[in-house]
Amino acid sequence: MTDTALSHKARIATAVLSVIDLARVGSIVTLYGLVLVFAWIGAMKFTAYEAGAIEGLIASSPLLSWLYGIFDQRGAANLIGTVEITAAVLLAFRPWSALAGAAGAALAAATTAVTLTFLVTAPVWEASLGGFPALTVVPGQFLIKDTVLFGAALWILGDALQDLSIIRKD
Repeated sequence: MTDTALSHKARIATAVLSVIDLARVGSIVTLYGLVLVFAWIGAMKFTAYEAGAIEGLIASSPLLSWLYGIFDQRGAANLIGTVEITAAVLLAFRPWSALAGAAGAALAAATTAVTLTFLVTAPVWEASLGGFPALTVVPGQFLIKDTVLFGAALWILGDALQDLSIIRKD
């Protein structure tokens, strides 16, 4: 084999490894990005500011409005925050525990799925721009980004469940 052919194969191998490394870095950023978002936003639910900010969304949601029949504004926000922080902690353990990762990802997926229903129940279309498909900044544009969080949670859940099925086969 010539030096040129070997050099070409070495470049291809290096490129393949770089892509694999990039994919690995992307998966870590996705996982811990989700941890950061859920931990930070979950912690904010324990403030009066955030409890007040989400009141309209919760009150207009058929899936969550019942919370105000049991809890006051702060109690409902604290419960939601507890779920979000629990999801973040469980997700953070994903590299060491597929089960914890699956549980955290399932919580994150469920949370973002519920949040996405606000696109139907909250005023998200900007009237001054003719309504649909123009989204308001808040809550419309703020909520639409949850589609990415939902996808990330589902991807992590699928990955963790795949690891669990491999573990169970061994």
